[in-house]
Amino acid sequence: MPDFSLRLRQWQQQYGRHHLPWQVNDAYCVWLSEIMLQQTQVSTVLDYYPRFLQRFPTLADLAAAPLDDVLALWSGLGYYTRARNLHACAQAVVRDFAGQFPNDPALIATLPGIGRSTAAAIAAFSYGYRAAILDGNVKRVLTRWAGIEGYPGVKAIENQLWQLAESLLPASCTDSQQAASDIKAHTQGLMDLGATICTPKNPSCLLCPIASDCQARQSDRQAELPTRKPKKTIPEKSTTMIFLRNAQGELLLEKRPPTGIWGGLWSLPEVSPSDPVAQIANQFGLHIQLDRALPAFVHVFTHYRLTITPQLAQVVGSDCAKESANTAWFSPAAALAAGIPTPLRKIIHSI
Repeated sequence: MPDFSLRLRQWQQQYGRHHLPWQVNDAYCVWLSEIMLQQTQVSTVLDYYPRFLQRFPTLADLAAAPLDDVLALWSGLGYYTRARNLHACAQAVVRDFAGQFPNDPALIATLPGIGRSTAAAIAAFSYGYRAAILDGNVKRVLTRWAGIEGYPGVKAIENQLWQLAESLLPASCTDSQQAASDIKAHTQGLMDLGATICTPKNPSCLLCPIASDCQARQSDRQAELPTRKPKKTIPEKSTTMIFLRNAQGELLLEKRPPTGIWGGLWSLPEVSPSDPVAQIANQFGLHIQLDRALPAFVHVFTHYRLTITPQLAQVVGSDCAKESANTAWFSPAAALAAGIPTPLRKIIHSI
């Protein structure tokens, strides 16, 4: 039987994905796509990726841009730490590597927001470097094929998968061009197989190039592998956000701290539901009149569920909070164009 990598590469060349916009020999484009694709579906990234490249066509353009511009363009894509790290990484590449990503994945992995698997993908696709990847899709493919039990997030299981991934790399080749072609097809093949064939539910085993010796298929355990993460109770939190407008119809927004949930984004001030009037008066020196509370809704984060109750209010008289680096008045259109979290977009559209 042909080895794992040969079957995978032959399948990828015939049936894999070949027309994704980031499938180019450019480390900047590869890196940008890899960061966007973390925790995000390809269909969503296909919308954001070209707009991002249009605004920041080169890594130097991204590095020189204000962080607010990066966050504004990222708005709605979620997991905003990725955007902050993206900006920091671009600046680090300009500062430390003369604006060019290094070809060694060990060096790439030292950059902000880049882990071992992402570094290997960048090196493989951009430079033909022989390195193993191990993202979520690849973990699913390998645990099923090798019949590895245990939650892949456990360090011991993850180490076992890394060893397996490295052992399955295409054989070394003295022809550098052929070696680069092999590692690119192998890496893309793993990604394509996990995304289109070895899916979490109802995998298409009859179309899989490695199904003949897949341990999960032989024992009919495709639904059991990879082992699921032990369930935990998801914490519930709640907050009241004040949708405060002045006489011009502008909306008061605060910039959130640079770290934590929605770090660096513009958002509504959060207030105590028991006495928002006094809190706004103390914090901003404004007199306000409460209008009505909009229906509460739930926004789900990775680690908890947040119930948000928007409270409408109006500034009384001509008082106006002074703008600062962390506080500003936005028209609704300007707010939608800024870096704001998805729940705030929902509130603005509902008014």
